Amino acid sequence: MPPTLRQAKTEDAESVSRLINDAFRSERFFSDEDRTNPNEVRDLMKKGIFLLADEEEKPIACVYLEPRGDRFYLGLLSVAPSRQKSGLGSFLMNAAEDYARSHGARAMDLQIVNVRTELPSYYRRFGYTETGTTPFPPHKKTKMPCHLVVYSKSL
Repeated sequence: MPPTLRQAKTEDAESVSRLINDAFRSERFFSDEDRTNPNEVRDLMKKGIFLLADEEEKPIACVYLEPRGDRFYLGLLSVAPSRQKSGLGSFLMNAAEDYARSHGARAMDLQIVNVRTELPSYYRRFGYTETGTTPFPPHKKTKMPCHLVVYSKSL
């Protein structure tokens, strides 16, 4: 049975933050910092939405979507570690693209850190192509030089 999909509410900020940080533990090889915190999640909710996949009323995956003109930005695709490689990421990618299309988006953009070498092939499977690079946020501390790679897809 597929998980329940809903838009996260402000009161979900703690659980969304915990879910994201758990999912991004794999990035500890280049950064010891948590990926986000409840305040950052609440700030993002003012500009966009989090689609949240629940199972038995417990969040198991999420993705952030932010409208930017006729494009949407997709970020923080997160699946609980115990549920990774179960198809939830694909489920959320499809739901995110459907949501963006239904809200007038003509394209979707996302960014991945260059040292996460497993991610380009994952996003290419959904039709995303590399369209540029941008500096890593200077306020984020890393153990090695990093930059972000931008991927885009027409919807």
